[in-house]
Amino acid sequence: MLELFSCLLPMPYGYFQLVRFIAFVGFIYLAFDAKQRNEQNIFIIFVVLALLFQPFFKVALGRTLWNIVDVVVGICLIISAFKKPEKVNEL
Repeated sequence: MLELFSCLLPMPYGYFQLVRFIAFVGFIYLAFDAKQRNEQNIFIIFVVLALLFQPFFKVALGRTLWNIVDVVVGICLIISAFKKPEKVNEL
């Protein structure tokens, strides 16, 4: 999460590549976990984020737009980390 906020600082290009790879792996893991819990909407969101942050084919959004994406995604991840899971009523 914090890596996304550190992208707001002037860092070498290799650091941004590392953050993209870490984010890609993390979003794939979260997508897999959401799929296991049958949360289809969350699964789709994490797959889209994994595709956006994937390090293999550069997504050219420009520095300003990437900063906005990093902040929004980082804030959403922080909020979701503190969100209480909903109870499932089992019969």
